[in-house]
Amino acid sequence: MPSSTSAPDLSTLGRRVARELSLGVPQVEGALTLFRGGATLPFIARYRKEATGGLDEIQLRDVRDRAAYLEELESRRGTILASVEEQGKLTPELAADIRRAETKQELEDLYLPYRPKRRTRGTMAAERGLSPLAELIWEGRADDREVRRAAAGFVEADEEVPDVEAALQGARDILAERIAEDAPLRRRVRELTRGRGRVVSRVTRGKKDDPGAARFRDYFEHEEPLRSIPSHRMLAIRRGEAEGFLKWEIEGPAGELLVEVERAALGIRAARETLREVARDAAERVLASSIASELAAELKEAADAEAIRVFGENLEQLLLQPPAGERPVLGLDPGFRTGVKAAVVSSTGGVLATDTLYLHQPDRFAEQIRALVKRHGPELIAIGNGTASRETESAVRDALQEGKGGGDGASPAAPPAVVLVNEAGASVYSASELARDELPGMDVSLRGAVSIARRLQDPLAELVKIDPRSIGVGQYQHDVHQPSLKTRLDQTVELCVNRVGVEVNTASPPLLAYVAGIGPTLAQGIVAHRESTGKIRSRKELLEVPRLGPKAFEQAAGFIRIRDGLHPLDATAVHPERYPLVERMARELGMSVGELVKDDAAVATLEGRLDHYVSGDVGLPTLKDILEELRRPGRDPREAFEAPAFRDDIREPSDLKPGMRLQGVVTNVVAFGAFVDVGVHQDGLVHISQLADRFVKDPGEVVKVGQRVTVTVLKVELDRNRIALSMKEQAKG
Repeated sequence: MPSSTSAPDLSTLGRRVARELSLGVPQVEGALTLFRGGATLPFIARYRKEATGGLDEIQLRDVRDRAAYLEELESRRGTILASVEEQGKLTPELAADIRRAETKQELEDLYLPYRPKRRTRGTMAAERGLSPLAELIWEGRADDREVRRAAAGFVEADEEVPDVEAALQGARDILAERIAEDAPLRRRVRELTRGRGRVVSRVTRGKKDDPGAARFRDYFEHEEPLRSIPSHRMLAIRRGEAEGFLKWEIEGPAGELLVEVERAALGIRAARETLREVARDAAERVLASSIASELAAELKEAADAEAIRVFGENLEQLLLQPPAGERPVLGLDPGFRTGVKAAVVSSTGGVLATDTLYLHQPDRFAEQIRALVKRHGPELIAIGNGTASRETESAVRDALQEGKGGGDGASPAAPPAVVLVNEAGASVYSASELARDELPGMDVSLRGAVSIARRLQDPLAELVKIDPRSIGVGQYQHDVHQPSLKTRLDQTVELCVNRVGVEVNTASPPLLAYVAGIGPTLAQGIVAHRESTGKIRSRKELLEVPRLGPKAFEQAAGFIRIRDGLHPLDATAVHPERYPLVERMARELGMSVGELVKDDAAVATLEGRLDHYVSGDVGLPTLKDILEELRRPGRDPREAFEAPAFRDDIREPSDLKPGMRLQGVVTNVVAFGAFVDVGVHQDGLVHISQLADRFVKDPGEVVKVGQRVTVTVLKVELDRNRIALSMKEQAKG
């Protein structure tokens, strides 16, 4: 009997993935073929639309992840078949069941009776020779009285079976575990518990009045249906447990579970009372706790997946915030005791000056600000939004106002705009090896100011230097499965970087590393090449970088930008493989490629004759992308930058009053709402029920990180550091 099972072929895998994701089979097969050939997701999404029928980034990720799951499923199926066959226990019926299993859970249920076990009450009873007694009961050949008489034959007064009751208990232990390993029964009990069970949490004895327990007050006496508990509440309960303030468990419908187990145990067997005891033991001691543990793990996996999804979406929105662009910026990293660290960076991010200013020396502070502005002419002042940010902002505005139009030339008539910048992760960057390499000799405390200034110029280019988990736009990010979180966030950064494109002559190694097909080693190689040979003048020159071969070039070239390069298309998202096609277009219009770029009339002419350029590997999707690039070469998909503004008279939570209408900036979107910075150090929460005048299922449908919103203050709880806000129109009244 063959026991192995091979990995699914591309056709079988493609059909199943397509069916499960409601996609076309050719689309899925095209994507899987490209993935298996080593193509990256950004490359496939942007440059192989014909092969996938235009699947977008999210659909492609789903195809890749689902295919990976199914391949792992087949691998596990083969391992299980081989293991059971090796034990000599693989019957045709069992083999058929294993081959039919649709999920990993079904496979593991079937494998459970054959899995190597730790010592249990049942295995120890078997070691004492009680298996024949258990078989007598199970086969239904004896009633309760006969079973008791038979048990006497297993008594060994000087051994581990001192009396009849010990023999019966051992037999019951063996049967309880056998019943609990029955795959169909486990499936029924699992579904029953999943549908009718409850999550119950209680405060840990003696911890109720602990100051740290206040954060978990809502869960001191809490229970709700297992099937509907949201991810953020599950994560909060788990954190409360991890910190020792809560105890929680899954409580199944005990009575209904016992009925199911008794039905499986009794059947038409004669020893009814004995089997009822077996069923009760199987239900309460073995099965209920085992299934509860499985469902607890399932809950965590689901909660982790939701939290990771939200974190990924927030990170994407943060990375794609509008850049201020190539403008000189004065960055300020606020602080009371150690002072406000200042750094002026040029339009290209080079450090022009650094200084330390002290808020408790207001006159001196104002002089230093005006001097930095006069000497270096920053167009913007970026202030980190941490401790002392509003005091710093106020002092800066006062300094600029005092110098404005004063006739002493200390400050320009139009002072630089002041912008609060999310500084999450700046301290991580400051202490990193990368920061030491980029800013050698600079004090670690000043590097944060440089990072804050550069974040305003280009959030994406600066934030890629920091571990995404340190950026702080998720919920319970330290509690979720860290490898899964890292994978998702790295993928998010990769998609954002490639969506925007990278100027190869100014990009840092971390930014280049996220370009499709590049990675950290080739990124360092590109930087070393441009440092040794000077400015890279064309995309083709990338092939001169050691170890950057044709495959990496194919994946990366379209996402690399070269301003003022040798070829006009090197500054666009047109892939080099399509240069001959664009050159043909230009030639047929009687112009050069350089003349074709940005010539709206010429592009309009091409738009009317696209069918003329369709070929075997170039379809309308690619042609339309090319024309869009010719119309707006090297366009940045991010929105235009506009500095947000907070009210000058609102600086502390105590300044807030119910009914106030304020402008704010969304700093974090979570499953239960959105946090909004209204300029008082403490973000306020717009609960999901207050996001709109309609029902909102997913906050991400209404708001995104970095979005400017208008909110109404509902309630301020100073003792709990809580600010409740609303975005509903009716809240105005």
